[in-house]
Amino acid sequence: MIPVNEPLLDGREKELLIRCIDSGWISSEGPFVTEFEKGFSHYVGTEYGVAVCNGTAALETALYAVGIRKGDEVIMPSFTIISCAIAALRLGAKPVLVDIDPETWNIDVNEVESKISKKTRAIMPVHIYGHPVDMDPLFEISSQYDLKIVEDAAEAHGAEYLSKSKERWIKCGNMSDVACFSFYANKIITTGEGGMVLSNDKIVADRAASYRDLCFKPTKRFYHTELCYNFRMTNLQAAVGVAQLERIEEFVAIKRKLGQYYRAKLQDIPHIRFQVQKTYAKTVHWMYAIELDKACKISAETMIGLLKERHIGARPFFLGLHAQPIFASMGLFKGEKYPNTDQAYERGLYLPSGLTLTMEQIDTVCSTLQDIIEGL
Repeated sequence: MIPVNEPLLDGREKELLIRCIDSGWISSEGPFVTEFEKGFSHYVGTEYGVAVCNGTAALETALYAVGIRKGDEVIMPSFTIISCAIAALRLGAKPVLVDIDPETWNIDVNEVESKISKKTRAIMPVHIYGHPVDMDPLFEISSQYDLKIVEDAAEAHGAEYLSKSKERWIKCGNMSDVACFSFYANKIITTGEGGMVLSNDKIVADRAASYRDLCFKPTKRFYHTELCYNFRMTNLQAAVGVAQLERIEEFVAIKRKLGQYYRAKLQDIPHIRFQVQKTYAKTVHWMYAIELDKACKISAETMIGLLKERHIGARPFFLGLHAQPIFASMGLFKGEKYPNTDQAYERGLYLPSGLTLTMEQIDTVCSTLQDIIEGL
């Protein structure tokens, strides 16, 4: 089987884990947590980093940190992982959905303003599959309406955006009031499970650090005025993160090389299109994703099954938040339609994209896709 993903763990991961175990510091109090926070925030270009236990926790912590509370509304794409909506709902806020740009599968920034109400407090752009959202329109909207921007950069380690308004390239995660990253095993750098909240605002960072640690008062232990959570990252996880971070530029380069090779191999196969890379974006091809056009006789689900029969792993695109049964049972998004999101789910899939993937394996994936399509 050619797997969808396999991390590279052949650096100093074992060395740092052994050092961590030998020291006895395996909890969140260990020194690798601080080292990882400082190192990753420096890489992205922000002042502060707050490590948490996973990317979902990072989203909730980030929303709390910028002041999202009960009754507020957070604008986000329907085409994203359910974690984005869960983070808002757990704070008592309401997710407000926007359809996607069918070329990039990112939030359609031209539709965001129409979703703003008196209750809107934040916009959550999600950099899908490592391609940056077109942020300049969101900068303008956030300024005009006094809204917070909460970046979900979970899939975009090292991706960059060319901002015309700021006249420079900016890394994803450094274009907002607060940003969220995931270090799950399929991310460009991993801690197994893990996440981080980044900000250039000390007040936001301090709120994030408090929320991930049960909102302990710094001057009075075990005295609480808010209900918060234990979202801490362990020193063991952070040790792996430190080792991974040492090679992040190497990993990003591998991802880009694999993505370019996929594009060259797939471009002449009928009924396949891939994420359009805009001139404002330096994508990282977190997962190499394709969409089968409507003329193709099979769905993405069927294609995934046929690839599996041929020992090739593949995964479906996100089911839109508006179509999730749990939200329907809660009375959310009733009657709302997001056709581009629906099409992406029905026709989209991503292919093996791990850091250990070889060019020969990509050749096999692409020739298999071609054989399946030509045999329909």
